[in-house]
Amino acid sequence: MKLIIAANWKMHKTAAEAASFCNQLILQEKKFTGVEVLVCPPFTALAATAAALEGSAVKLGAQNMSWEEKGAYTGEIAPRMLKEFGVSHVILGHSERRHIFGEDDTVIRKKLERALQEGLTPILCIGETEAERSAGKTESVLERQLRAALEGLAPESAGGLVVAYEPVWAIGTGQAASPDDAAAAAALARAVVGKLCGPEAGSTLRVQYGGSVNADNIGSFVSLDPVNGALVGGAGLEPDSFAALLAAAAETAER
Repeated sequence: MKLIIAANWKMHKTAAEAASFCNQLILQEKKFTGVEVLVCPPFTALAATAAALEGSAVKLGAQNMSWEEKGAYTGEIAPRMLKEFGVSHVILGHSERRHIFGEDDTVIRKKLERALQEGLTPILCIGETEAERSAGKTESVLERQLRAALEGLAPESAGGLVVAYEPVWAIGTGQAASPDDAAAAAALARAVVGKLCGPEAGSTLRVQYGGSVNADNIGSFVSLDPVNGALVGGAGLEPDSFAALLAAAAETAER
């Protein structure tokens, strides 16, 4: 199964900085052929990023979107606004959206349905907090988040869906989950999606790991069959560090 690795730039990079990053990254593209690569800039840098990536295999993703098609929603971004710039994927349910901005399971479900209707591929983020992990609730939290987002969807709607397992306690802390923990979460996600959306959706689901992932540890994650890529934060902010991570993942996948 082809690896999918996405750089989530969060609230970093102006349009000029985004273009410079992409220009440098695509010079190193031969190092990571065989890996599906995404960059997810802020909304203000989508146009510049799209222009800089033209002609390369690197795809364009977005960090969020509204569940509404259009309307009086100050500060929101509609799916068709993303598609205008060639966006193919959209991150939904990131822990920072859940825990800082108060997005609950209902909101994330509405966004996911809209993304699918608009032909965008959702990267659905799931993950437990440190308190939930300490209480032994990791599996129940992940299953609840997946059920809330996917239950009742037509099986064909889940085709191509990507799930990103991002334990909240590992994001930006330098403390990554163990590869075995990430693999267990990925296997759980695949099993739950299989129950909710049918065996084919479960078997073709790609699951990313996110949370303090870098060039040094990416191989230990993607070498385990249930993990099919990564959602990258800090290591995706510089072209050289991101290219090194992609090259390490590509090398592991070729073995």
